[in-house]
Amino acid sequence: MREVFGQSAYRVRFDWGPAGAERIADGAACVVVVDVLSFTTALTVAAEHGIPVLPYAWRDASAVAEAARHRAELAVGRMEARSAETVSLSPATIARAAAHRRIERLVLPSPNGSAISARMAATGATVVGVSLRNFAAAAAWVRQRAAGRPVAVVAAGERWPDDSLRPAAEDLWGAGAFLGAFVADRPERDDVSFEAGAAIAAYRAVAADLPAALAASVSGRELAAKGFAVDVATAADAGASTVVPVLSDGWFRPHTADAAGA
Repeated sequence: MREVFGQSAYRVRFDWGPAGAERIADGAACVVVVDVLSFTTALTVAAEHGIPVLPYAWRDASAVAEAARHRAELAVGRMEARSAETVSLSPATIARAAAHRRIERLVLPSPNGSAISARMAATGATVVGVSLRNFAAAAAWVRQRAAGRPVAVVAAGERWPDDSLRPAAEDLWGAGAFLGAFVADRPERDDVSFEAGAAIAAYRAVAADLPAALAASVSGRELAAKGFAVDVATAADAGASTVVPVLSDGWFRPHTADAAGA
């Protein structure tokens, strides 16, 4: 049954969360992680400012120790940010801090996108962080890198209070944006799984008014209610970024499409 769930008949695959990632990553040249609100958007903004990011699954004392070990700054939880200089999972705080000082390295805890990224790195696949901001650049980079080999796209989703996966519309749209750009000039559509095709269709349904759709989503309304509507607007700036965070030796570092073969 694992092969059925793994979508091995297709070169372009899509699934949800850590378990889905493990099922579709087999043989993939690249694993694309999408966590729009907000890990991969924060990651993209960090890459725009040239900041290497270490993905970390837990926001606890071990994260503090990890940051200290690498002499890196630790991103705190959104609600813990006490000043304009504090960096958190909020992409806006990364941009604001980077505009005033240099951030050498950043440890970015996240139970969803970070956790999946770290797990997928262990498979030997190239792990790429994708948001709505950089989906087009990332599609070009991955197309060059994969060179016809399988690509696995993982929507991180969110968590219910019992820690079960909550599929999140924004991650479906982010995955669909990337997948649509990735297959746009491919004549062979029979190598795209139906799950991947469904994600593409979902993005196309909202692409014309993406900021409004993102703001009206459950996650968008949740962030706005907590005072972080700016993060939703930052995430909705589709195609604004040309950088691609790629995980290497434990750290996401910025790349561009032209550098794919480097």
